Amino acid sequence: MAKKIKWIIVSLFVPILLIAGYYGYSIITFGMQIQKGAKEMGYSEVKQDNGGKEQVDKEVIPEWEGKERVNILLLGADGREEGDHGRSDTIMVLSIDPVSKKAHLFSILRDTYVEIPGHGHSRINSAFAYGGPELTMKVVGNLMGLPIHYYFYVELDSFIALVDAIGGVDLYVEKDMKYTDTADKQEYQIDLKEGMQHLDGNKALQYVRFRKDALSDYARTERQRKFLKAVADKMQSTSTLVNVPNILNKIAPYIETNMDLSSMIKLAVLGYKIKANSMVTEQIPPMDLLREETINGAAVLTVDQKRLRAFIEGLFQADEVGPGHTEEPLAPNPR
Repeated sequence: MAKKIKWIIVSLFVPILLIAGYYGYSIITFGMQIQKGAKEMGYSEVKQDNGGKEQVDKEVIPEWEGKERVNILLLGADGREEGDHGRSDTIMVLSIDPVSKKAHLFSILRDTYVEIPGHGHSRINSAFAYGGPELTMKVVGNLMGLPIHYYFYVELDSFIALVDAIGGVDLYVEKDMKYTDTADKQEYQIDLKEGMQHLDGNKALQYVRFRKDALSDYARTERQRKFLKAVADKMQSTSTLVNVPNILNKIAPYIETNMDLSSMIKLAVLGYKIKANSMVTEQIPPMDLLREETINGAAVLTVDQKRLRAFIEGLFQADEVGPGHTEEPLAPNPR
């Protein structure tokens, strides 16, 4: 069960990071907990007043200076033991254009067949097992033709509590979903009805796990992106903003990143300017470009990387031109 829902912790974290710019102290405290090596480097801008209470200098919340697109790898995987990374269950890339204030969220199908430096060819989720987040950054960057600047790695410990921490989300369930697995606990069985619903942690878990339909993982990843947008919209509501410090505190133990605190704060301020409903979500590879093949006895998804990169570049070019742009992104050729 854990593997199937790991992605949602990432989904919760992304909008939280993107709206946390108003909470200087919270984002710094949060950043110090999740940053790889943060304890060793410290953070000089967190000060104490005469009463011993921690305070944050207002100047610590600066603007993002860069004009180049920033790309962040979001990974969800099983808890790791020393020397054993396991495979990543969720691979996403958040790409933000600081000039146009637009963001793209790409979910990468884990069966995508790629070259993994030093390990030959395999499914893309194997990169995490071979070399953790650092190697996965390289593999994903090579696939998409993008420099991956940062990563956020997430361990799953509690899903239901985290969804409940934001008060659940309102979402239209597109069809009846029912599935029973005797290996799961009773509360994890899936039984949702079509229609507009308020999904608390338990119901949200059912929604994101369901994959027993004709398109299987393709439909499931589409639902994941749909749920993410609902979460992002909820996170930008006034009532949720008030609770951001508490939410950050809840998710901090499950996250690790290589992003420095200064960049994290600047990115949070930038992210607040991005409207949640303007975030574009895409599956990688898109349906028109992928091929289902069997290689060495394994079912995999192959893609022409040159055409994939042209597709992604077309999406980004549309951002740069602006809302008056009518030209379609570079279209993939029919199979």
